[in-house]
Amino acid sequence: MTKDMTAGNPMKLIIHFALPLLVGNLLQQTYNLIDAALVGRFLGTQALASVGASSSVQFLVLGFCMGVCNGFAVPVARDFGAGAIDRMRKCVFHAMALAACIAVILTIACAVLCPQILHLLSTPEDIFDNAYLYLLIIFLGIPFTILYNLLSCILRAVGDSRTPFMFLAFSATLNIFLDMLCIIVLKWGCAGAAIATITAQAVSGSCCLVYMIKRFEILRLRKTDCHFTASGAGEMLSMGVPMGLQFSITAIGSMVMQSANNGLGSVYVSGFTAGMRIKQFTMCPFDAIATAVSVFCSQNLGAAKVKRIYQGIKKGMVISVIYGLAAGIVLIFAGRTLAMLFVGSEGAQAVQVLDAAAKYLRCMGFFYWSLGILNVCRMTTQGLGFSGRAVFSGVTEMIARIFVSFVFVSRYGYTAICFADQTAWVSACLYIVPTCLFCIHKIAKHLETDKDFSESANTEPMVEIKF
Repeated sequence: MTKDMTAGNPMKLIIHFALPLLVGNLLQQTYNLIDAALVGRFLGTQALASVGASSSVQFLVLGFCMGVCNGFAVPVARDFGAGAIDRMRKCVFHAMALAACIAVILTIACAVLCPQILHLLSTPEDIFDNAYLYLLIIFLGIPFTILYNLLSCILRAVGDSRTPFMFLAFSATLNIFLDMLCIIVLKWGCAGAAIATITAQAVSGSCCLVYMIKRFEILRLRKTDCHFTASGAGEMLSMGVPMGLQFSITAIGSMVMQSANNGLGSVYVSGFTAGMRIKQFTMCPFDAIATAVSVFCSQNLGAAKVKRIYQGIKKGMVISVIYGLAAGIVLIFAGRTLAMLFVGSEGAQAVQVLDAAAKYLRCMGFFYWSLGILNVCRMTTQGLGFSGRAVFSGVTEMIARIFVSFVFVSRYGYTAICFADQTAWVSACLYIVPTCLFCIHKIAKHLETDKDFSESANTEPMVEIKF
């Protein structure tokens, strides 16, 4: 069930690997859409604003968790590509041990600081109580989020993107039924939406763990693998923490932007929430393609095949840009219609919310292609081991969003909010594209040096590259 991506047609391998990821991501975002739709339709626009008021800080915390898990999977993919299976298992053990520690620390810290976080985001008083209850429950589910994402990343690192998809599909279906049960039948309000989400993640992550242990012998840990070392932990943290910080740094800019938007009132909070849900759904192909390219490049790094790394990133960028142009057209012309999934068209406030959501999506659509370039180059840079350089693209996004929020929102209001994301994407692209190409060039020179040395010394070339 593993997949070696160091041989074969790069385009076919990337597409074949990305398809299960794409369908899985779409399913995940489908239940996020249904979750928001049920809240908006059955609980009203105020409840929708409560759920969306903390979306940026959720992205900060949960994004850090997902980034760390992605980082932990990079050495796994590298060692799998190099055929170093024993070393790969040791990486898996260290990843699991460190992920458990991170889960405990984050859960306690976030639960305790939850009220302060919402005040920091300038959450309106009329939605504060529901927003607090929803966010607290989501934070308590952090261990389940980490469990599923870590296992999924490890499986993808060895070339299997179908198994994570199967459990994500199961989780999505379960979450939809739990949403209807908790919101419509049990009438638990915003808390019901959060309970449904973390319950589905817990069940999916647990099932994925059992399945991986039983079916993936290559990942089954032995006693000799379960020896915690400072060097092993250091290697994993050097990959995981920068990736997690990259997500979090990006989210800090989003938090500042959301705080500025929250100050404009609950109508704009609701419109922004609806627009964000649609954006997250349409971003799924970007994420799937970028992840596929990253795994492809990581495995070929382990196999010391630089030419294939160049081929992989080129193919991934072409696919992403084409999709970004098509998706942008849909957002420009059908944004208001899509927003009606969450908000009815009756009543003055509902009309205002729809107008706000449509404006956000329309402005974003003109620059959506740039997100495809950004994701592929950033994920590839991370997958090649240059996590620190990739982090700076997140810093660039953060600075751009903060600049727009502080300088332009006071003057142009919601219009400035509608252009903050695009400003961040384009700014980050200007940095990450040449950086990614430089990193690949650096790898090529490193491998050429090792090859010359091995030929003169009559030894095997070195394929383990440390940065």
